[in-house]
Amino acid sequence: MAKPALMPLEEALERLLSQASPLPAETVALDAALGRVLAAPVVARRTTPGRDVSAMDGYGVRAAEATLGAVLKVAGESAAGRPYAGTLRPGEAVRLFTGAVVPDGADAVVIQEDTAREGSAVRIDEAATAGRHIRKAGGDFREGETVLPSGHRLRARDLALVAACDLAEVSVHRRPRLGLLSTGDELVRPGRGAQAHQVILSNIYAVGGVARLAGAEVADLGILPDRMDDTRAGIRAAREAGLDVLVTSGGASVGDHDLVAPALTAEGAALAVHKIALRPGKPLMFGRFSGGAHAAETHVLGLPGNPVSAYVCALLFLRPLLRRMQGEAGVDGLELVPAELAVDVKANDHRMDFMRAQIVGRRAGVPLVAPMPVQDSSMLSLLSRADALLVRRPQAPAAKAGEPCEILPLED
Repeated sequence: MAKPALMPLEEALERLLSQASPLPAETVALDAALGRVLAAPVVARRTTPGRDVSAMDGYGVRAAEATLGAVLKVAGESAAGRPYAGTLRPGEAVRLFTGAVVPDGADAVVIQEDTAREGSAVRIDEAATAGRHIRKAGGDFREGETVLPSGHRLRARDLALVAACDLAEVSVHRRPRLGLLSTGDELVRPGRGAQAHQVILSNIYAVGGVARLAGAEVADLGILPDRMDDTRAGIRAAREAGLDVLVTSGGASVGDHDLVAPALTAEGAALAVHKIALRPGKPLMFGRFSGGAHAAETHVLGLPGNPVSAYVCALLFLRPLLRRMQGEAGVDGLELVPAELAVDVKANDHRMDFMRAQIVGRRAGVPLVAPMPVQDSSMLSLLSRADALLVRRPQAPAAKAGEPCEILPLED
């Protein structure tokens, strides 16, 4: 009997993302909004600058009067937060400081270095140009203007913009609540003196880190032994916790001790995929729980127990799922970057390969990449030293150094 065909990665990713909808909106204070995704556009409540302001220290003048050698009477000064109260009259100048409101009647600023103060007057040593060194009212944004669209993930610099719009709160999508469930009799937690036949639990740290950086709230749900009743009980408990996403690690293949798929199915999950044309990470599954007495919907992602495979699958599947659930715009597939091979590579087989690689230089700004000499998917030391995953498409022919390629940068 022929083996069932492996599902292409792009098709599996499309199926996964097609099931995901943005979570409900909530309002949060700006100091809690970093990394959150906007559920509604940010609309400015004020015009900035609110008035014409000086971009430099100098003097506000009428450009037509401030010719080379002209001497003008200094009528007063304007500083940031302390504007000049009057209107500039003919023959006058007003001392200005950076950020100060330009007084009515002035249409130019002569910078301090191009003047000479003479008691209560100022001599102009460089003729003024109308509009020079003035930041016009509304030059940054105007009241009612949309400055950030919905679906935008807020960065540190965005928070400054939102605050400048006179907004102390923003509407964002709720963070996904995610639980990590590990399976395997061989697993022990770090720091407890594992024996030679045991494996130290490491996946939750890498996978949990990917999830947190993608905006999720992450809970460690513990380690389950390789017994069906325990596995089902752990899945039920996770379901009762009201999670948006349940991620399992280990037991995703088809061996006698790989119980996660049958346990999920027995507890009511509809699993969509089980084998992907992917290396590392072929034994991967996803699906969801729907309805019932628990959360309206819980997405399920079953990752391999192999630590490198689990991490790569978290990048390829979990990260975009979480971003889509937060309503982030533009999440529709692999986000690969053009690069150039630094060494020759062999032809690839029928699976899409994500090879651990290092960026060894740049040519005209394009990264030069070389795959690690060993690609064993259990070796975390090589993964830690990698800068990127070199992508080799299914059936890709051998390629020479200098030829174009694609990479997935490792930026976590």
